[in-house]
Amino acid sequence: MNPSQLKVLIDENQIRQRTRELGQQISQDYEGRQLHLICVLKGASVFLADLIRHLPVDLSIDFMAVSSYSNSLHTSGEVKILKDLDSSIQGRDVLVVEDILDTGLTLSYLLRTLQARCPRSLEVVTLLSKSARRIKPVDVSYVGFEIPNEFVVGYGLDHQEKYRNLPYICVLKLDD
Repeated sequence: MNPSQLKVLIDENQIRQRTRELGQQISQDYEGRQLHLICVLKGASVFLADLIRHLPVDLSIDFMAVSSYSNSLHTSGEVKILKDLDSSIQGRDVLVVEDILDTGLTLSYLLRTLQARCPRSLEVVTLLSKSARRIKPVDVSYVGFEIPNEFVVGYGLDHQEKYRNLPYICVLKLDD
């Protein structure tokens, strides 16, 4: 890790506070219902772990892994499911937990795929949203932070599998 390439964009306290607020809002919205969370691996796993601590609702968790980047900085546009769900979502209230909404291509594909499985409801919570890069519109119910069009790492987000362990979100400046 080269600290000179990293600039903190969202610190630990901001993440902690916003995650708590999102948990409170989601808990209110799903009060009295059983919530099924789908974590999009690998990046959203840290966010999921912190978020569920603020969800005093009846919940279950599953995981999916999808890819459209393949170690590149830019989406390939081709989405692949690398790990599918372990259980059916038919008739369930589903909340997709995502780390970052960028172009919208991956999440749009994922939502179409999940909607075809007939959940009772299907919503999204994303820690980060980069609207400036949006190609495909995606309806997201809960957004942690709107961020500028910068390449970010930390708090689960990576560059070539590095930086996921940082407790904050950083802009990563790469040499061209």
